[in-house]
Amino acid sequence: MHVNTLANALTFDEGPVIGIRHLQALLLFLAVCVNFLARNTVSVALVAMTNAASANPDFPEYDWTEAQRSYILSSFYWGYVVTQFPSGFLTRRFGTKIVLLIPTLTTGVFSCLTPYFISWGGWVAFCVLRVILGLSQGLIFPAILAHVAKWSPPKDRNKMGIIAYTGVACGLLLAMAISGLIAESSLGWPGIFYITAGICGIWCILWMFLAADNAPSSRLITPQERDYIERSLKRADGFHEKKIPVPWRAMLTSAPFYANLIVSSAQGWTSSMMNQQTPAYMHGVLEMDIKSNALFSALPYLAMWLTSFVFLAFADAAMSRKWMSLNVMRKSVNTVASWGPAAAQVGIGFLDKNQTEWAIALMTINSGLISGSGVGSVINTIDLSPNHSGTIMSITNASATVLSILTSLVAGVIVTDTSSRAQWQIVFGLTAAITFLGNLVYIIWGSTDVQPWDDVDFLKSSDAENNSNKFKQEKEELKALEGKTS
Repeated sequence: MHVNTLANALTFDEGPVIGIRHLQALLLFLAVCVNFLARNTVSVALVAMTNAASANPDFPEYDWTEAQRSYILSSFYWGYVVTQFPSGFLTRRFGTKIVLLIPTLTTGVFSCLTPYFISWGGWVAFCVLRVILGLSQGLIFPAILAHVAKWSPPKDRNKMGIIAYTGVACGLLLAMAISGLIAESSLGWPGIFYITAGICGIWCILWMFLAADNAPSSRLITPQERDYIERSLKRADGFHEKKIPVPWRAMLTSAPFYANLIVSSAQGWTSSMMNQQTPAYMHGVLEMDIKSNALFSALPYLAMWLTSFVFLAFADAAMSRKWMSLNVMRKSVNTVASWGPAAAQVGIGFLDKNQTEWAIALMTINSGLISGSGVGSVINTIDLSPNHSGTIMSITNASATVLSILTSLVAGVIVTDTSSRAQWQIVFGLTAAITFLGNLVYIIWGSTDVQPWDDVDFLKSSDAENNSNKFKQEKEELKALEGKTS
């Protein structure tokens, strides 16, 4: 009787096949997509702004040095790194609905104002605007991971996490594919910023009407789907009203946490270097005009987007058919997603304008394989601690952002002549080494086990244990003292 009751209790009605949890994943995908679109159009826009002949010549051209261009590219991350830590706190305090609205709305407003401010203040004003965008978008990824953790039952975690994460590739794809076309159109390079602003505004409207911080607070969800989500995550009634303290000491002394931190930082360096420097490399070394530059630059991100679903399908099959453990699956996929691109990056540096097709092919393979890091290590944040995934992401993303700042500055120092293949070889070789070492650390010390410090009452139990040990120690000292006095 007891066994049957338990079996019935563990069988949940999942609600609609396509439910509100899937809608949340779609909204997260769009959030990441539009913000990455706004963030990365600048690399193509810069080419048009500093070389009017490569785009619509009816708009202003600016004589900015390579150093000034690198400041513009990196300035986004000066602001981005500042709000990483507050993002985890703000998400816990106000919920993801408000926290995700702020950066997208801010990005839309300031994107619309960018052409005016540049005409007034030049590259310095451009840097200031990029810092503001960075400050706002620093809130995004910790909130994204926290939202996925609240809405995804364990068996849907890979799907929902990767759907959201593929917004990165889609945003980059759109940024590279349409920016050059817009710059050559009647709208010119200012049109890149105006169109981006409009897309951000549309997303904000959808988010306000369709999003919810968690399943119980959603007006659209069915009772069956709500109960399925909450029970599968073993949440008692009133769970979302609880304020769970962050176990800082335990977290910051955890080897799996540091493995995730290091691999995320390495991937941040690699992604930033490839995203920001690809247009300059293709224009300088491969001598491609801005239109073909933008379109061919988009190919790697199309590969990234499509292969994300290939990796997801493999992960689901590996888990459902028990081909391997979750730990082996994540590390295997992440190794393909790290060491494969490392080899491709070395190869890219040895190609020139007579080998354009090979360069594009290697960059496409590189980006396609990198997409496996979503399944391999990004979702690992939720594996380690569903309750503190937003906080962990704020730390790991802050570290990755510091390295992202350095990529533009390092590239600006190394590449003084964008047509020099030897200088680009150094850039790509350094990136490959960092990618390789980051994954090696993850293989050795990474884990997919839920950490003990994820428990809601971890700090209470720790305090109780410490108090008990202290009481025992005091009792033994008292006995020893009594023995001496007697």
